[in-house]
Formats: sequence, C-alpha cells, structure tokens
Amino acid sequence: MEAKFQIFLILLAVLAGTALLARRVNIAPAILLLLAGIALAFVPGMPTLELPPQVVLLLVLPPLIYSASVAMSWREFKHNLRPIILFAVGCVIFTAFAVAAATHYLIGLPWDVGFLLGAIVAPPDAVAPLAIARKLGIPRRILVVLEGEGLANDATALILYRFAVVAVSTGAFSFGQAAGTFAAIIVGEIIWGIAVGWLSLRLRQWARNPRVEITLSLMTPYLATIYRPQGTGPFP
Repeated sequence: MEAKFQIFLILLAVLAGTALLARRVNIAPAILLLLAGIALAFVPGMPTLELPPQVVLLLVLPPLIYSASVAMSWREFKHNLRPIILFAVGCVIFTAFAVAAATHYLIGLPWDVGFLLGAIVAPPDAVAPLAIARKLGIPRRILVVLEGEGLANDATALILYRFAVVAVSTGAFSFGQAAGTFAAIIVGEIIWGIAVGWLSLRLRQWARNPRVEITLSLMTPYLATIYRPQGTGPFP
C-alpha cells in the first residue's frame, strides 16, 4: 500500500512538472502530458493500473464536464446552438453508424456489435485540439463550437452505447422505440440538469459561506449525473 502511494505521489510530481515545462516552452500541456504518459508506460517496474469503467464514468467524467461548462460562455453557446447540436448529436450518430457499416461489410461484424464499437469511438476528445487551436489564432466562433460540442458529445455517445449494449445482450433492436427513448432521455436530462443547476446556485447564494459553496460545487456534477430521473441517464 505504501509503495502504491509513493507511485501516486511520483505521478503527481510528473504531472505538475510537465505542466510547468509546457508553460515554459509554450507548448500545449495536453501534448506533453500525452508524451509523459507514454514514457511512463515504458519505465521498468511501473505497475499496471486498471480503472473500472464506472470509476471513470461516475468519478472522473462529471467534474471534467462541469469544469468546462462553468468556463463556457453560455451566451455564445446559445448563439451557436445549431452547429453545436449538429456536431454533438448528428455527427456522433453518423460516426457510430459509419463505423458499424464499415466493420460489418469489411470484417463481417454483426450490426449490433459494430454499432457498439461505433458508440465507443464516435465522440472526439476536444481538449488537445482546443489547446492547440487557441495558440493558432483560430476564429472565436469555431472555438466556441468545438467547446460546446465537447460538452455534449459524450452524453450522446453514452446513450448510444447503452442502446447498443441492450441490443447485443437481448438480440433485439427497434429503431422507432430507440429514437423515441433517445429523445425522451435528452429532454429529461436537460430538465434535470437545469433543475440541479438552479438549485445549486440558489443554495450557494443563500449560504454565503466559502466552505459550503466549495462543497456544493463539488457535489453539483455528481448530483446531476448520479441522482437523475430513473431510466433517463446514460448509465445502465
């Protein structure tokens, strides 16, 4: 246990050092962090770290999305809502179907398995591209669209993944029923998220205590993710 804790401290030190080095050499931190992670993987004696999927989905993903949403300009998000929805929903669904079709016709995978694979690889990670794009002076509107798409594409992919898992496990899939359930989930999640955000803001304004506000800010993403209306969330 002590050895694992020491390795954890070493990883934190590497993380901090890489971030400082990225600032010094004026390179996107995501690029150096990726290279540092690859280098650590080849260090002799480095233990294998395996995280259960639910740990990532329930503990890691919510605060990341919450942090990005807090930093997002919601006025610009609303102004660019149409392209953001097209990328975050339409493009993810198209990519999932494209992967399913490619794997079915090229290597003979069943449609449900191919769709499951497509749902996994469909949502792009916009963190590293955005870090580079900001340094290239790309127009602000494109950055806003990429940021907004990055906030919503994971939710779309997780819902598609849930449908694919059900199709693989049961062997049955109804497109009409899936489309209706998908729309209901989207509407339900939006209403639930607005309710949680409104309640969190009101409680923080009422408390007027930094420690309570920090606690509420830490609870908000998990409350919005875990305690959702039954059957509407992306997690089975």
